[in-house]
Amino acid sequence: MRKCMFIAASAAFLASTPLHAATTATATMNLISKDGTGQSIGTVTIRETSQGIVLEPDLKGLPPGPRGFHVHQNPNCGPGQNNGQTAAGFAAGGHLDPASSGKHLGPQGAGHLGDLPALVVNASGIANQPVAAPRLTLKDVQGRALMIHEGGDNYSDEPKPLGGGAGRIACGIVK
Repeated sequence: MRKCMFIAASAAFLASTPLHAATTATATMNLISKDGTGQSIGTVTIRETSQGIVLEPDLKGLPPGPRGFHVHQNPNCGPGQNNGQTAAGFAAGGHLDPASSGKHLGPQGAGHLGDLPALVVNASGIANQPVAAPRLTLKDVQGRALMIHEGGDNYSDEPKPLGGGAGRIACGIVK
């Protein structure tokens, strides 16, 4: 139910917000694994508006379904250590959380600033539906990693940590 509310809120935000072409950034997204960065799967264009940012994905080759989608702290998509094992994308660090909230409360909540609405991937593996992040500015995301997770995201640490997003499958640096 919460996902539907976020999707509906994103659609209403997008319909009522003018885009300003001079305030954009782009992230080229690549598949990632514990061995490093792989092939490009497309781009995400980020536009600043008077009410936050809009992320416009143009991606292909992803598993169908909702995917956890976040801004991560470090501008590095390489592998890193997670519980003593090498894991995909862990050089990106955790979700952007400059206030050190330590909470996973979704894009509208007062937790991690890097929490974004779920990325919707259609049955053909294509993600092209824009998402809105009203708490973020372009300055907040530039020079950071944009991460796509293996699982969906319920914006809670129950029943699984970090909303159940699980492994990191694609990443790009916002430039």
